[in-house]
Amino acid sequence: MKKIYSKIESITGSVITVRADNVRYGDLAEVDTSFGTSLAEVNRIENEIVSLQVFAGGRGISTGDTVRFLGHPMEVSFSENLLGRVFNGSGSPRDKGPELHENMITIGGPSVNPAQRIIPRRMIRTGIPMIDLFNTLVVSQKLPIFSVSGEPYNELLARIAMQAEVDIIILGGMGLKYDDYLSFKETLEDGGALSRTVMFVHTSADPTVECIMIPDLSLAVAENFALQGKDVLVLLTDMTNFADSMKEISITQEQVPSNRGYPGDLYSQLASRYEKAVDFDTAGSITILGVTTMPGDDVTHPVPDNTGYITEGQYYLKNGRIEPFGSLSRLKQQVNGKTRADHRALMDGMIKLYSAYKDTLEKKSMGFIMTAWDEKLLKYGEMFEKQMMDLSVNIPLEQALDLGWEILSDCFSPEETGLRTELIDQFWPKKD
Repeated sequence: MKKIYSKIESITGSVITVRADNVRYGDLAEVDTSFGTSLAEVNRIENEIVSLQVFAGGRGISTGDTVRFLGHPMEVSFSENLLGRVFNGSGSPRDKGPELHENMITIGGPSVNPAQRIIPRRMIRTGIPMIDLFNTLVVSQKLPIFSVSGEPYNELLARIAMQAEVDIIILGGMGLKYDDYLSFKETLEDGGALSRTVMFVHTSADPTVECIMIPDLSLAVAENFALQGKDVLVLLTDMTNFADSMKEISITQEQVPSNRGYPGDLYSQLASRYEKAVDFDTAGSITILGVTTMPGDDVTHPVPDNTGYITEGQYYLKNGRIEPFGSLSRLKQQVNGKTRADHRALMDGMIKLYSAYKDTLEKKSMGFIMTAWDEKLLKYGEMFEKQMMDLSVNIPLEQALDLGWEILSDCFSPEETGLRTELIDQFWPKKD
């Protein structure tokens, strides 16, 4: 039976308190106000004083409004009917489609028992050379994309969503501009990927509390699709907005702040989401890519700093490209030994030469005389950036490997590359 209370003790911003008993942390309630009914979540209990975060904010709430406890935490409907749909942070349709109420599942559960996991061993092809060739994305990996605001990280995610060889895409948008949300939708629609996509979107105009629900909604649905044997890719943007929403709510609750005002449990809050990445031994998988914007390009900012301890590498997005230095996929060695015989050697060799090109650029900027070798490196670096690093390049891994050999043969003689003779004999392009 739902308990109804008709006296609100206090209202602080979007947090209200009532005197109630037999209520659990995380339970949902409905608050009837002059503006209509809003969901609220229990986020603090001190004896009989219960604090609730009101989804729609504190506007229009009076102390005489009624609070009805629902007796369960946040839930979301799960079925094939979710595919192609867009929902907000409270699980309601954003696309004017019908409400879904069948097969409700609880969100925010524990991560998967390690005994049910298997060691990652399959790559996810994306058609992006800087990922497939140099920092391979692996099934069940958890990777952030570190970026400054203004970089095309949402466009990159949309491309990965369209091209990744997975069964289901789940997009969790937090603090998205409305234009970005529409752009995601149009890109997936035009690319024919919307029919295998579920979107949970919180825009910057939506209530703060809905923002922190997005990862849990996305991951609960992902887990159930994975248990059905599907390979699921969860794309989260932007986890810094998620952390900022937590900070805002914790300040309202007068929690003691930690580093730069973030709550003291920031690490465990981030980890509990990222740790949902899994490859089940008897079912499907969940792979997580989460954008983390770095205010002021500061990697020591609490959000990217904590994220780095949780995830298995990172992609750095700078100047509209995935940077080869700083980007790292710690699981790539699990798969790039099985792709093609030249994959690892070519990857290492090309990055080594690109590093030499960067040194040459520095020499050139300081007015040093360029040697014949420097001129070769300058030509190589420009070709590498244009044909490999540019995010508009869209080719399969095998074609990217062949292109790598083409670039090397255009700039260097075989012995200058430092690659093994047997690989050069097998893969070096035969010129007419």
